[in-house]
Amino acid sequence: MVAEQSAHIRLARTQDAGLLPAIEQCAAQAFRAIEGLAWLADAASIGVECHRQWIALSTCWVVVDHHDQPQGFLSAECFGDDLHIHEVSVARPLQGQGWGRRLVETAMNHARAQQLHAVTLTTFVHVPWNAPFYRRLGFATHSDPRLETILADEYAHGFEPGSRCAMACPVTCPNPS
Repeated sequence: MVAEQSAHIRLARTQDAGLLPAIEQCAAQAFRAIEGLAWLADAASIGVECHRQWIALSTCWVVVDHHDQPQGFLSAECFGDDLHIHEVSVARPLQGQGWGRRLVETAMNHARAQQLHAVTLTTFVHVPWNAPFYRRLGFATHSDPRLETILADEYAHGFEPGSRCAMACPVTCPNPS
C-alpha cells in the first residue's frame, strides 16, 4: 500500500505508458461486485499507444508511489474548448483514499490554466464511484453532439442502453473538496 505522505501526482511520462493498462485492469476488479458489470473486470484495457498519445499531449497524470511507480492515472484529451476525461483508474490498494478526486482536481486545474470551457466525461449512471462521485465534484449531466456520439459508441460496444451518461463541469466551478 502507498503511504499518503509519499504518494503524489505528476504528469505521466512516456515510460509510464506500458504500466497504465495493468492499473486499469486492477481498478476494474471493483466491477466484479456490481451485478451486470462483472464482465468489465476481464475487458480489454486502453492500449499503450493510446496512453502514449495522451502523455505526448500532456493530458495524462499519474499517482506515483515513493518509488515513482504509477498506481493510478487520469487520461484526457482536449476537444475544442473542453478537456474530455477518457479514463480515471486507481489501483485497488489506493481506492477510497481520495486519489481519484485529486486526479480530477488536477485535470480541472489544467483546464483552468488552459482557459478551457469545461471538463467532460462519460460514466455509469448508478455505479457509486461513477456518476454519483462526479456529481459531488461539481459535474452535472450534459448533452452535446460529441458526447452523444461517444455514448452511442459505448452502447454499440456492449454497454446497456441508458446505463451511462455524459457529464460536464464548467472550469469556473469551485475546486472540489
